[in-house]
Amino acid sequence: MVALIAMISVIGFAVAQAHVPDMTWTGYITDSACADKKAMWGNHDCAVKCVKDRGASWVFVSSKDGKVVKIQNQDAVKEDRVGVEVNVTGNMTDDGAVHINRVELKK
Repeated sequence: MVALIAMISVIGFAVAQAHVPDMTWTGYITDSACADKKAMWGNHDCAVKCVKDRGASWVFVSSKDGKVVKIQNQDAVKEDRVGVEVNVTGNMTDDGAVHINRVELKK
């Protein structure tokens, strides 16, 4: 019975998430340590070093207003998209992070 309830809960959550529309934002993926410094948004090497060697995490910074948003699925970030202006497509999670579905270079 407990397994059945758990399975129904998981399916219900997946269905609820399927109805959340994707949105696209323009900005930079950088490290959490330097995200508040606009001059650092385009510093690819520093961001990669901070995440790999210093325990920082990837965040998204909006080009429009400089708002810093945590990235829920850190594995969605590819190093060739760090430190350059990108279009991030995904949806906002309940805790205010972004779940990334796609990252493309800004055209």
